[in-house]
Amino acid sequence: MKTNYKYSFLFLLIALILCFILNISLGSVQISFSTIIDSFLVKSSEFSNQEYIIQNYRLPKAITAILVGSGLGISGLLMQTLFKNPLAGPFVLGITSGASLGVALVILGSSVFGGFLATFLISKWSLVIAASLGSFLVLLLVILVSNKVRDTMAILIIGLMFGSITAAIVSVLSYFSTAEQLQQYIFWGFGSLGDLDWNEVTLFLILYSLGLLFTIASIKALNTLLLGDNYAKSLGINLKRSRLIIILATSLLAGTITAFAGPIAFIGLAIPHVTRQLFKTSNHQVLIPAVLLIGAIIMLICDCIAQLPNSEYTLPINAITALIGAPVVIWLLVIQRKMIF
Repeated sequence: MKTNYKYSFLFLLIALILCFILNISLGSVQISFSTIIDSFLVKSSEFSNQEYIIQNYRLPKAITAILVGSGLGISGLLMQTLFKNPLAGPFVLGITSGASLGVALVILGSSVFGGFLATFLISKWSLVIAASLGSFLVLLLVILVSNKVRDTMAILIIGLMFGSITAAIVSVLSYFSTAEQLQQYIFWGFGSLGDLDWNEVTLFLILYSLGLLFTIASIKALNTLLLGDNYAKSLGINLKRSRLIIILATSLLAGTITAFAGPIAFIGLAIPHVTRQLFKTSNHQVLIPAVLLIGAIIMLICDCIAQLPNSEYTLPINAITALIGAPVVIWLLVIQRKMIF
């Protein structure tokens, strides 16, 4: 790695630490930096109120923000490289839509179970399981298609069609649902980083790490794919297997994030382009760790903005990411005139 990249990564790492501490300090209860540092360094048998808030609410939320931002950034990078399309993102395979369909079947379709059973079914874990199953089902369909179709653009179009089908089913369910059910589904669609406890964060981290391992295993294939399929074959790259591993990595990352945090928009699309503009390279050995850091930083900043200082209200994280991500993409298209790819 070049020396200038080392300094860039050092700067990003320091920025990540500062954003992490800032994120923990903000909320309905203002917490000083010294209290945050003490809660990490000083081990005591009894927690103060602020330390309890840090350990059980702020810290899991900040870690979730890091996992969501970095995971969506990596998913976008993988999809843009695989499809050689600068507008590709985690949504293109229909995985996010599949997760949304799973949640919609539980929330909007729960009326068919009636009374007590419907109340029992709609819980935090039931939504996570439903979203995971929905994304996994779409993943299986995409894998089956990828084994039959060699053209990556055909897979892209089929993935978008899967998304359209799931959106149509959700629309039908919405038409027959009650106002309360629609409200609950809409709230889930806003996205949330602060609803996870430590057990859920641990499971989230395990699945995230598995997706990251698949990503690291694909670095060589990703670099060669940029130069064309024929060049990749000449270097001994198994295109079918590499494409499958990249799809699995994206599905694990995007599907897990949607299951635990809801559908988060624009991060997966914008972060890879921001990273390419800053580092001026297409080498995935550099891009992957850079996307991890920048995605985590941006997501922490978005969460800081969403958390209104000294207020019990929190803005929808999905709205904040769209307000930041959409102008970034417009800026890249209009000001830069072209996207580095």
